[in-house]
Amino acid sequence: MKDRVKRLLAVIMLMMFAMCTAAFADGETEAAAEADATITVVDQVSSAKAWSAGISIGIVAAAGAVAMAITIATAIKGIARQPEADGKIRTSMMLGLVFIETAIIYALIVAILIIFVL
Repeated sequence: MKDRVKRLLAVIMLMMFAMCTAAFADGETEAAAEADATITVVDQVSSAKAWSAGISIGIVAAAGAVAMAITIATAIKGIARQPEADGKIRTSMMLGLVFIETAIIYALIVAILIIFVL
């Protein structure tokens, strides 16, 4: 299980590196870049905001989905082992899912702040 997670994270990091490299590669000449310096700076700042917000919410959403899946799987295993503790396990699972979802919502708020405030 841990090897799969490590491989998945490595693939995600490689994909992010490839996307960032392609996004920041410019084919413009220096004269054209100097003529549009102000527009380019504004565009680069907007682009950086969009990329940072998108990457941050994407990573947090993926991590939250994995955490929720692990939580639910563990709760199901616990209920299968001890059916008499069904209510307590379900309550604890729901509380854990709420905390995980809260962390995802906080990341969404931070991404929105990055886009509109910074």
